[in-house]
Amino acid sequence: MTTPPVCNYEGSDYQQSFWEKGGREYEDRAEAIALKRMLPVNGKLMLELGAGAGRNTPRYIGFERIVVLDYSTTQLIQAQEKLGRSSKFIYVAADIYRLPFRSRQFDAATMIRALHHMADAPKALRQIRNVLRSNAVFILEFANKLNFKSMLRFWLGRQGWNPFSLEPVEFVKLNFDFHPKAIRSWLGELGFAVEKTLTVSHFRLGLLKRLVPARLLAALDGIFQPTGKFFQFTPSVFVKARVRDQAANEEIPVNVLDLFKCPDCEGENLEDKTDHLHCRVCESNWAVRDGIYDFRERMK
Repeated sequence: MTTPPVCNYEGSDYQQSFWEKGGREYEDRAEAIALKRMLPVNGKLMLELGAGAGRNTPRYIGFERIVVLDYSTTQLIQAQEKLGRSSKFIYVAADIYRLPFRSRQFDAATMIRALHHMADAPKALRQIRNVLRSNAVFILEFANKLNFKSMLRFWLGRQGWNPFSLEPVEFVKLNFDFHPKAIRSWLGELGFAVEKTLTVSHFRLGLLKRLVPARLLAALDGIFQPTGKFFQFTPSVFVKARVRDQAANEEIPVNVLDLFKCPDCEGENLEDKTDHLHCRVCESNWAVRDGIYDFRERMK
């Protein structure tokens, strides 16, 4: 199966270099405020897409089990070190375009700072929709092309692409900004109803972040976030959407093995071989290493 290219953080120290040492405390705190406003209080099974090193995972603690998914095993190993290896967390290395899960399993999902790496965002969103139960909540963060900085640069002739057009813009290889109307349109076509929109990172300016303590700046950001209901001009936008169909759901699995399907043939008959999962339908084998289920490429 041909899939779009993947942005791979394998071997990266992204958590440390970008978040811990990159002056991003304000953004982290502002995102925490947005998530708290949107997250269900509790739930059975959460899917965290693009989880990285588990920066946000502790914020989903109300869920009984959390699937921590990223393409990079480096990031997942760091997440294990942070979160531990309890049965609460299921670590999965997989391509979002080829999710290895049976349909209608999850009662919630989040995708924070990951959609901007999707060359085919509608295809990725379709995969996510397929694994969500009826009435499930999906919290999506996206990089907004219709932000004040991009509009100003466009009007001054310092930017070639149009922030008002609906198509995504790839400003750096495999880094995309999206128009809010395009996001709402894609979600609507997939059967989601948008319940809440928050604008985040109103004060993402280097000078402000140096002069104002991150805690205070994030608190101010929290005051302005609800304006996202009316207009979206910040670099980051959070959307809370809900699956609106009433089709029958699958049972939420008790055993981890019952959660998966083969991403090659979509067969649901996988056999646990300790160090790998074996698909009885197409004979593919998928590695299990150090507590991480690896569905990126089948074993040779």
